[in-house]
Amino acid sequence: MSKRFFEIRIHGRGGQGGVTAARLLAEAAYKGGYKGVSAFPHFGAERRGAPVVAFTRIADEKIRIRSQIYEPDIVIVLDSSLLDIIDIAAGIKNDGTIVVNSPKKPVDLGLSGNFKIYTADATGVAVELGLILAGIPIINTPILGAFAKATGIVKLENIISAIKSKWSGKAGEINAKACELTYERTIGG
Repeated sequence: MSKRFFEIRIHGRGGQGGVTAARLLAEAAYKGGYKGVSAFPHFGAERRGAPVVAFTRIADEKIRIRSQIYEPDIVIVLDSSLLDIIDIAAGIKNDGTIVVNSPKKPVDLGLSGNFKIYTADATGVAVELGLILAGIPIINTPILGAFAKATGIVKLENIISAIKSKWSGKAGEINAKACELTYERTIGG
């Protein structure tokens, strides 16, 4: 059996929870049996609403790499408006996967390359469930459901377990439900 090693880059805007999504994904992978996980942000002079990047590495053995991810296997986009200002596909490996928070069909995003595209309306799911904080829909936990469906790298139940470990009670339940609904509604390939 070949060793598994995945590099994930998450694009979002400050305040959308990209860093938390990266950490939850790493925790879920660990719960799923991966021995090596790491999650970290790339911070500069970002502020709420400015483009930000977070990273996750998942492997069968200890991870010794500490650099940013320049050639990801998977790219997650929390805000589809970033498609107009950032080359989110930069460096993506051949036959990689891009997961975008968008109500559009993958073919309607205008992306082309040697990669698979999946979309899911994580914002719509958050609004539908009332998963809103300070007037802003929470999209980082729902988009992880889309990641699970698009890649199969981490099982949905492990992501839900990580979410419920982070938030207990009603907050954990509603975030888990948003993740599940987004998983069910993800389209592409």
